[in-house]
Amino acid sequence: MQTQIIDTNNIKLHVLTDGPENGTSVVLLHGFPEFHYGWKKQVPALVQAGFRVIVPDQRGYNLSDKPRNVSAYDVDILAKDIVGLLDHFGIKQAKLVGHDWGAIVAWTLALNHPERLEKLVILNVPHPDVMVDFVLHNKMQRRKSWYVFFFQIPIFVEWILGRDNFHNLARMLTGSARKNTFTAEDLMKYKKAWSQPGALTGMLNWYRAAFRRSLKSVFQSRPIPARRVKVPTLMLWGKRDLALSHAMVAPSIQLCENGEAVLFDKATHWVQHDEADEINKRLIAFLR
Repeated sequence: MQTQIIDTNNIKLHVLTDGPENGTSVVLLHGFPEFHYGWKKQVPALVQAGFRVIVPDQRGYNLSDKPRNVSAYDVDILAKDIVGLLDHFGIKQAKLVGHDWGAIVAWTLALNHPERLEKLVILNVPHPDVMVDFVLHNKMQRRKSWYVFFFQIPIFVEWILGRDNFHNLARMLTGSARKNTFTAEDLMKYKKAWSQPGALTGMLNWYRAAFRRSLKSVFQSRPIPARRVKVPTLMLWGKRDLALSHAMVAPSIQLCENGEAVLFDKATHWVQHDEADEINKRLIAFLR
């Protein structure tokens, strides 16, 4: 595996690549609070299947740049980071896989720049318009999304999550996962990434920018119709997700012109960790 720093969208991203140079490129986008390491169970399988795998640390994470302003984390800007990444590697049309916040960026890329995607795989995040609708109108999902509101508090949240060597952030991760999903070695690597200067605030700023964006949409005078996804899409979803209801899967697929969904009864939000072998099989079959 090779590492490099690339220039994209006026920032620098730390990127890992693996697999044959002439292989079909697959881009993997991590979410909160992970970094490229969150795909450790997928990269070897994809490389063995002949893919060229590209895995960035996204803006605000680990060794990538961490702009200070919340506005720098608007999802449209985050999507442009990945457009620039595709340009850097000479990829005209990508096969894109995203989990958690990486999935939100992937959805946004499919909506804003469909010409840049060949195939889209989404893990445990609904279509953005479905998410907004559920948060506004579904009491259960609002309760599940409590942490989004909590994360809006500056400084205090960083202190709560970062104190005692990130004890509470680690608890959020392990407490929402199956037992033994994340090992002591995994947590050590995550804590090292979280301890990078500015990383914790950068990670939280994704939520803060999204919240501000959502408020603007709520107060718009006219409702905006839900946007449709034209890129062939596969959704993979762990039904034991504590934060996101699987009731959002069906309406998300309905907004895809060519979409399918596979639900995993015993998997959590961390489905790529919980069901790695099955996820890898599904990825390889769909992306080929």
